[in-house]
Amino acid sequence: MILSEKETRVLGSLVEKELTTPEYYPLSLNALVNACNQKSNRDPVMSLDEDAVRQALRTLEKKGLAGPADNMVSRVSKYEHRLQEAYNFTRHEIAVLAELLLRGPQTPGELRSRADRMHKFDDLGIVLTTLRKLMEREPPLVKVLPRQPGTKEARYAHLMCGDVQVTVAPEASTGVARPNLLSEVERIARLEEQVASLQSEVSDLKQELDSFRKLFE
Repeated sequence: MILSEKETRVLGSLVEKELTTPEYYPLSLNALVNACNQKSNRDPVMSLDEDAVRQALRTLEKKGLAGPADNMVSRVSKYEHRLQEAYNFTRHEIAVLAELLLRGPQTPGELRSRADRMHKFDDLGIVLTTLRKLMEREPPLVKVLPRQPGTKEARYAHLMCGDVQVTVAPEASTGVARPNLLSEVERIARLEEQVASLQSEVSDLKQELDSFRKLFE
């Protein structure tokens, strides 16, 4: 199932508004057009008219990903996404995917801070776990991109518009093999979790020691 850029923007906007402003969801056609064209939290900024959004909704409905809202008592037609029915996402997964649909490739750190408005991510490890689950789906919905020269973090991209090809300029050879990017990021996340666990154990030991000392006071 390959989506066009317009379908991607419409779908991402529907998901975002459901998670950030549920009181105004599902969306009317006018509200959806405004959501698609807003200048914040969008890359690239687009200028879609009602006909373009209506056509994207029709093709998304054929693909089972969006359509008219069911059981809506309103004189104005409203629209909703159907990603949950199609993929059975967790809240973490749908927030990360929506952010990728709206802004394109991003690092785990960017995803954590930007997707937090849709669903809270307590630490970077949760973002990495979510990305891994999306990558392990069949077919995969996310992939890790080659690290760009001069950058420290790898970026991740969604695959709902098809495979993403990125040309990377060769870096000067150092004679040292580079580690797998995903494995390296996961290794750092595991180390952070181990440090947090050790800090918790040290705190518990201090409390036990204080309690033991009080027995002899």
